[in-house]
Amino acid sequence: MSSKAASRYAKSLIDLSTEQNALQDMMNDMVLFEQVVDHNSELEAILKNPIVPLDKKAGILNDVFGAKVHKITQSFLKLVVNKGRAGILFETSKQFISQYNFIKGIVTAEVTSAIALNDATKTEIVALVKKEMGANEVIVKEKVDEKLIGGFILKVGDKQFDASISSGLNKLKKEFAQGIF
Repeated sequence: MSSKAASRYAKSLIDLSTEQNALQDMMNDMVLFEQVVDHNSELEAILKNPIVPLDKKAGILNDVFGAKVHKITQSFLKLVVNKGRAGILFETSKQFISQYNFIKGIVTAEVTSAIALNDATKTEIVALVKKEMGANEVIVKEKVDEKLIGGFILKVGDKQFDASISSGLNKLKKEFAQGIF
């Protein structure tokens, strides 16, 4: 339920900021908000706590973000808090970022590899994802997992491509167990 509401709030904020020629400013603000709340579990707990008075929540958000964000963001945060929906602000910021990226053709590619990627490999992955997904821009998020032995796992949205050696070995082991060879 709150995810649907967060999505609707995000859509409304995108529409308003587009109308006001402030879409990029809103994106920057939502990224800032998402990062601050993500790294500060106490702030998220305060926003979600129904016992904390609304004016106290609004004051805390104003103290933390006040002059750092666009006036539309300030008004939006205050409005959502006053409606008693402060608990969905974090989800709303994530929904906003997701919807913004969709509009702009920005895709996030999560790459898990046995060792850190070099620049040439990153460039190859970006080109491949742009071609396959029709993306304008690709954001590469890297994770290193030595258990993969070698190769990588590429995840874009709900699609996953596993080119890791450990996956290949597991597949081979299953085939031997089933007597395919």
